Amino acid sequence: MSKTEKNQELAAAKAGMDPKTARDYLRDPRLPNERKKDRTWRTRSDPFTEVWEELRELVATNPGLEAKTLMEALQRKYPGQFADGQVRTLQRRLKQWRATDGPEREVFFAQQHVAGRLGQSDFTRMNELGITIGAQSFPHMLYHFVLTYSNWEAVTLCYSESFESLSDGLQNALWELGAVPLEHRTGPDVVGGQQRQR
Repeated sequence: MSKTEKNQELAAAKAGMDPKTARDYLRDPRLPNERKKDRTWRTRSDPFTEVWEELRELVATNPGLEAKTLMEALQRKYPGQFADGQVRTLQRRLKQWRATDGPEREVFFAQQHVAGRLGQSDFTRMNELGITIGAQSFPHMLYHFVLTYSNWEAVTLCYSESFESLSDGLQNALWELGAVPLEHRTGPDVVGGQQRQR
């Protein structure tokens, strides 16, 4: 019985349900979707059993094929055997096959970049290019810095993959970006708060 009403019939009527349904909910307080058991049997025979291997080979060679396209091909090849209303069954069958036995799909995790939050940097050896200056080989590296949100980038010449090169490259990138005021800059290109002309 309801806590606010005198009997179940009145409580059920106020809730807009049949008294029998109300009694059922009082006996078993689980939600309807918690009570429902998944069906493990088929209600009809699978209409695609005889042609499934043929369909599977088509989808394996052309992964982008959709059920509607396959259904049209089946209807042309086997006239009168497959109805338009069976396309949903074929869609479910393809979905299950792709999830369990289909071709492997690339897994990736989308990243959300926030403006001004993240940057990436790396060194690139340039020796393979065979650059020469005055007939002398010029072994060097580049320090590459990128802001991941805007793809703004800066490149600095360096000679080794060291902390000093990393520090100079990052500092130069930030100077170029305008994040460090001139009076706070230090390094080989700055003398007494004035940027050295190149």
